[in-house]
Amino acid sequence: MVLIGIYIALASLCCILAMVADLLHGLRSRKLWFPCKFFTINAASLTVIAVAMKLPVDLSASMPGVVDQVSKLGSVAFMCTMMANLLPCLATMDNNAMLANIIALGVMVITLVVNVCIQIQTGVVACTYCKVPLMKEDEYHIPKMVASGKYPDTLDVICGVPYSIIAAIYVTMLLLLLIIHVSSSLAILKSKEIIESKYQEGHVRASRFLQQSTGELLTVDTLRQHVKNYWIMAGSGSPQFLITCPPTTTASGVICALTALLHTLTIRWLDFSTYRCGSAYKGTTQLILDVQYIGVLVGSVAPLSRCFASLSFYKEGVVAVCKIIALNSFFFTMCVLYILQCLKCLSKSTCCSSGKEDDNLDESSYVLQLEEENELAKRTPKGLSKSLDQLIQNSEKKHPENLMKLINTKSTEGFQGLKMFDKNNDHVQCSPTSKVIYRDCWSLAVVTLATIAVTLPEIKKVEVASLLKSVREGLDYVTLVEKNLNATPDCVSSQKAAEWLWQEVDASSSHIWLGIKLKDIASQVTTSDCIEDPMMQIVDLFLKEAKIKISKSRVGSKDGDSEFTSICAISMARITETIIKDSENKSFDESISSRIADIMAACLTNLPQVIAMKCHTSAIENREACVKGAAEILGETSELIKSLQDPSRRVSGINPDNMPFIDKWHACMSEP
Repeated sequence: MVLIGIYIALASLCCILAMVADLLHGLRSRKLWFPCKFFTINAASLTVIAVAMKLPVDLSASMPGVVDQVSKLGSVAFMCTMMANLLPCLATMDNNAMLANIIALGVMVITLVVNVCIQIQTGVVACTYCKVPLMKEDEYHIPKMVASGKYPDTLDVICGVPYSIIAAIYVTMLLLLLIIHVSSSLAILKSKEIIESKYQEGHVRASRFLQQSTGELLTVDTLRQHVKNYWIMAGSGSPQFLITCPPTTTASGVICALTALLHTLTIRWLDFSTYRCGSAYKGTTQLILDVQYIGVLVGSVAPLSRCFASLSFYKEGVVAVCKIIALNSFFFTMCVLYILQCLKCLSKSTCCSSGKEDDNLDESSYVLQLEEENELAKRTPKGLSKSLDQLIQNSEKKHPENLMKLINTKSTEGFQGLKMFDKNNDHVQCSPTSKVIYRDCWSLAVVTLATIAVTLPEIKKVEVASLLKSVREGLDYVTLVEKNLNATPDCVSSQKAAEWLWQEVDASSSHIWLGIKLKDIASQVTTSDCIEDPMMQIVDLFLKEAKIKISKSRVGSKDGDSEFTSICAISMARITETIIKDSENKSFDESISSRIADIMAACLTNLPQVIAMKCHTSAIENREACVKGAAEILGETSELIKSLQDPSRRVSGINPDNMPFIDKWHACMSEP
């Protein structure tokens, strides 16, 4: 039983840490309504909560000491606090998950309430053996008392209030919180419909703003404004933010505060030195009491903050009363406000651009509300804009330094490295038996070229390490472009092959290509004067190995060659054949780095389109995360986007709709 007591305390501590994590997350993100990110209702959290509630659901264990009784009551108070903290997380669930979790929570709460009521009726809660030596516990064992109906004459009370009354108060609060949860879940369904309708209106307005630049590149400033519009919509239309506004949130905060106050007074009124722990849990009941009391205090912060956040919507009435009281200063106040308004208009006229009307200048139009509230619409964009600016600034510190260095130093004007492919061979069938058509993709071309570069004997290890770092950083963004813009089945197969191949080339210490160690290929190079250049020997060796892999796959070999192997081998054969035909490469190691840089640079010209796409999602529960991801990518790649949009890098004649596809670049650049 002592071990079980420790187990209960640890489960309670886990719940407390999750609530503290939500508090810190809310403070860090400046969301003082404290959204639930870590402490949410799910199978894992309900299991932990059930363990923490072991004492109040225990019907038979003897709890004769004051510490034992207060620990049992404290667990119920702790449950009230946790329920008040869990309320906003209901808004993060879809309808099916919300129904399942509400039912599970309801079963747990009703079970807890029924068990406590049984203990109140049987006297298990109220029967504390005041100042009776615990060595005579057997004479007053609770089951015997329940059977005989005879209880001690002296029951311990708190300022005249029996334990049973306090337990009844906690039970009532638990039932009220359960009703609040059920009511809130029903209100959330309607609120989401209203917000969804208003979000779609804002989405159309934001899309119209983006379409103003049709035919032009999306600049960083345009993207920043676009992200801000969606950031305001996602932040103000967050389901968790909306649930803090109704009176139910205020009621849960008040209940949580009353619970914390009552539990604090319960502990303060008792003289624990007079009594000892008399249950089989022994001293662990004191540990449980201390841990859960801390949880009650800490867990009261978020519900109270949400309560005050809801009350802030009624501040206009308070302001009106204050104006009536302070009537004598009315004219002075009006003069000051008029001067401030003039200064504000003057600053706007000097900072804003001339004459062009734009829906996005009025950022308050993107604030999503259940009910129109002008003051809230004015205040919300300011706070959200600050948080967005901070997020972008932090992301700018994570810019891909190695990738930018490679592109700035190796990339050619107009991305000439893309001419290396034969435009007539962009679609190849992997094998006669395969129904998958291989279509070239950015990542596979980069990984294939990087494989050759790593194997070249004349490149120094330091340069190889630097190149791998650049490719590693670049592939993160290249795959991001492909997953968002090249999601066709024929492209996806080659993208997965590239990911599989890169894990062998990069992650492996010995660098492997299709089961062959790159150092084994490099060892076959001879350095005699009468033999061709060592670098071209590497290319020839890769071409031979690629043809072997392709031939095995075409005859249906079962030596372990997979579809990915065939795709990677075809890519290697095409690239090496092109390199061999290119007789103008006098410095091949420089040429291959330039080709890698050109391919990644051309691919990453699509980043603005990806950022714009990631701002929007149909799932209301995921909008904040999507816009946050877009903002982080914008911060990381702002300098890179500016560099790629330099006029000297632009390729004329390519249709913007064709820019996400490497084969369309091949075709455009190969035209005379």
